[in-house]
Amino acid sequence: MNPTAVLLLPEVQELVQARAYAELREVLHGLQHADVADIVAELSAEEAAVAFRILRREDAGHVFAYLPVEKQEELIRKLGESGVQLVESMDPDDRVRLLDELPAEVATRIVASLSPEERKTTQAILGYPPGSVGRLMTPDYVRVRSEWTVGKALEHIRKYGRDAETVNVVYVVDQDGVLIDDIRLRQVIMADPETPIAALMNRQFVALTADQPQRDAVDALLKYDRVALPVVDSRGVLLGIVTHDDVADVAQEEATSDMHKMGGVVALDEPFMSTPVLSLFKKRAPWLALLFFSELLTSNAIAFFQDEIQRAAILAAFIPAIISSGGNSGSQASTLVIRALGLGEITSRDWVRVLRRELVVALMLGLMIGAIGLFRIHLFGWMGWFPDPDVADHYTILGVTIAVTLLGVVVWGSIMGAMFPLILKKLKFDPAGSSTPFVATMVDVTGIVIYFSVAMFVLKTTLLRPDAPDMDVRTNLAVQVLAVEGYREGDSEVHLKVRSDEQADGAFSRVVVPMKGMEGGLPREGDRVLLKFSTQSATGAAKLGGGGGGSGEPVKGP
Repeated sequence: MNPTAVLLLPEVQELVQARAYAELREVLHGLQHADVADIVAELSAEEAAVAFRILRREDAGHVFAYLPVEKQEELIRKLGESGVQLVESMDPDDRVRLLDELPAEVATRIVASLSPEERKTTQAILGYPPGSVGRLMTPDYVRVRSEWTVGKALEHIRKYGRDAETVNVVYVVDQDGVLIDDIRLRQVIMADPETPIAALMNRQFVALTADQPQRDAVDALLKYDRVALPVVDSRGVLLGIVTHDDVADVAQEEATSDMHKMGGVVALDEPFMSTPVLSLFKKRAPWLALLFFSELLTSNAIAFFQDEIQRAAILAAFIPAIISSGGNSGSQASTLVIRALGLGEITSRDWVRVLRRELVVALMLGLMIGAIGLFRIHLFGWMGWFPDPDVADHYTILGVTIAVTLLGVVVWGSIMGAMFPLILKKLKFDPAGSSTPFVATMVDVTGIVIYFSVAMFVLKTTLLRPDAPDMDVRTNLAVQVLAVEGYREGDSEVHLKVRSDEQADGAFSRVVVPMKGMEGGLPREGDRVLLKFSTQSATGAAKLGGGGGGSGEPVKGP
């Protein structure tokens, strides 16, 4: 609610309660129609009905058109027969918009109660498909004939222009009603009264057809900077006009719908606060479920590289930053391209130009983000903030890995975000369907693949090098147990300090053996055991005898 309405609302409520109707009428008559609608919308149903009963007839219809649909329906019920008269006083295009929003039984009852002339006009407009220009047009306009003089045209305008939606433009028709030109009122006023209207014409006019999409009316008004455009049928006969205020409503609805879709929500049919909770759930649930299933692909991608994460856990710390960078860049590109498509700045045929431009911008952005990532890792390395000694020794190459990855995911995310709306447009789908969450989800999955592919290539000789064993790896290896370290009853594995026959005196190795693979039970210091290896992990050990009270013979396992 605007400041004017906020200031006057208490005064209006007091006047209604005091039944000072004459004063109330003067107060409301001196305000803009939109301000009066803001005030009425805040009144109770009874107070709003009183306010409308005392409004001047020429004000009531205009004020009613500015009210929210739910408030309009409430007032119609409260006012009864007066409510129907209120609807009848509205401009035809506003009346049709209201009837479209009302429940079918209410709309049918109102149409049946209209005067024959208004009913005919309303039904004619309702006969056009929803979303067409015909639903927006109003038959209230001024038209003149080309053979008239300026003086006669001005007389006609004075007589019939009072009820017209706008008189900024005068429409010229022939004897069959076919539109042949439109003339600015300024031209008529400034011309000599004896000048024929035909002398003012240049026959360069823009018109819409009644069956065109409403989006075309938005584009045409913006392109040609008009306050109104004529609407004709297939023969060129003038049917009505579309004004800027009606087109502004369409533009706002389309922008709202696109924003909802880009946010991963099915477009709402009512204002947010008026939409039932169950309806909000239904609008949001399908997209949310789809995005969740898409994100599961990210989990699968991470699980695929779990061996690399186990070797260098530090890699997991950068996953959120990397995939969010790709998702954010893709969302930015997608938003820009969707808006450019909506404004008609580009088409799907411009994909090469879009790709070329986006590639240059993405490279610049990727280099910037990569430099930030490189600096961050070097800062932690310089300050000694990496607790893992292996990472602390190789933070430089880790920084290169992160920087290259960030460059790759930003470029890839930007390209995907820019191209996906164009692909949908080419396939005749709504480009807003490539919502930013959906693009971000797709980039997340591919970002993980890019990240670990780069890491496996760059870090293969450092952080992701194969674990080097402490001793030569063989299928079986006989060793002497020097010590059993830190074992407690019930532990699943035992840490052994051992020395093989090939190791010099004083040299030793450490191995970890699972208890389930320990044949003959826990060894003791001095025992000889046979270690069984699978790659670089010992899977079991068998006593070979000797030392520590052992029998000197291999211990048979169960």
